[in-house]
Amino acid sequence: MARAPSKHGRDQALDFQGFLSDLQDWELSLKDKDKKMKPQQPNKDALKSRDFGTSSFSTNYDPMNTVSSSFNSDDALPDAASEKDLGNEYFKQKKFKEAIDCYSRSIALSPTSVAYANRAMSYIKIKRFQEADNDCTEALNLDDRYIKAYSRRATARKELGKLKESVEDAEFALRLEPHNQEIKKQYAEAKSLYEKGILQKVSGALKNSEEKRAGKLNTKVNENSIQPVSSCTQSTEMTAVEEDHTKKMNTSGKQSSKASVQELAFRAASRAKALAAENITPPTSAYQFEASWRGLSGDRVLQAKLLKGISPSALPQIFKNALTVHILVDILKCMTTFFTDEMDLAVSILENLTKVPRFDTLIMFLSSNEKADLAKIWDEVFYNEATPIEFAEKLDNLRARYCLMR
Repeated sequence: MARAPSKHGRDQALDFQGFLSDLQDWELSLKDKDKKMKPQQPNKDALKSRDFGTSSFSTNYDPMNTVSSSFNSDDALPDAASEKDLGNEYFKQKKFKEAIDCYSRSIALSPTSVAYANRAMSYIKIKRFQEADNDCTEALNLDDRYIKAYSRRATARKELGKLKESVEDAEFALRLEPHNQEIKKQYAEAKSLYEKGILQKVSGALKNSEEKRAGKLNTKVNENSIQPVSSCTQSTEMTAVEEDHTKKMNTSGKQSSKASVQELAFRAASRAKALAAENITPPTSAYQFEASWRGLSGDRVLQAKLLKGISPSALPQIFKNALTVHILVDILKCMTTFFTDEMDLAVSILENLTKVPRFDTLIMFLSSNEKADLAKIWDEVFYNEATPIEFAEKLDNLRARYCLMR
């Protein structure tokens, strides 16, 4: 007869069974961890779609997913260039709002003139022209020779009714790239619209003045009119007199209308210059300088005021590579109006103009007539017997920099 196991033997058997169970659980957990740590094998469809040699590339490949896929990993964070490129892809697909979001992120990460100009173009596409204007201005603050920014701001300003500013932008872009046919066309259209707007304003003002004059004449005729009488002869004579008076008034009216147009044009020009004089502010770019300078053309006093408002040391930064021969010569001619009274300022301007990038190359493009004009200014105004010795030495050295040989 078998002996029943003791209590101690049963306890040992249970403990050993529990140990085996724990060992099995530990082994399973190790397998799970090992499985999680192993890289997952890509599925066959994904591999096929990445094979650029297969036909599935044309149907399954999405450039938007390709660009943005780098953002899904923890290792690769979005950068300004990638966001801009993604915005370009959205723009090509005419998803302008999505493009704007991408360009905005690119600008937030690292602002560039290209990102601002591209966002401006997207704004133009959805007819948000003021935002486009603002973005182009920001782009030009970063690069004042960026032609696309001028061209796109010209488009935005045309739509906003800022026709004069639109013409100025298109004109400046054309100066930077004279053979660009698209910009030539844009400049011609902007200029045509601007001139039509001026004619409409002048015609409207002339029409109003003629209506007022006609109203005064009618009032005067009514006050001096003769009461009708029963005689047919007298009535006929009065009609003839009135017709003759009307013909004379029409003739004089035509003459006065011509005078009125000239008067209105003169008043408009005077008013524009007066407003420009009140709003003269130091420019921060070559574009701003040229726009203000042209707006004050014909008035050397106001141009001198603009020039005096600029710190001479700021001239190289303002003009950068955008100083033209025409503007340079015009500045030197303007300086003759205040050289004698403010010689130290004038000499400082002459010195700092030579520090503008590519100044030496620019001087080489002076025509013989321009060089002759500058030599005359130099001898008669800048460097004469009345010039103090401390300025005479500087001016003598600067003469060589301006290629004005004796």
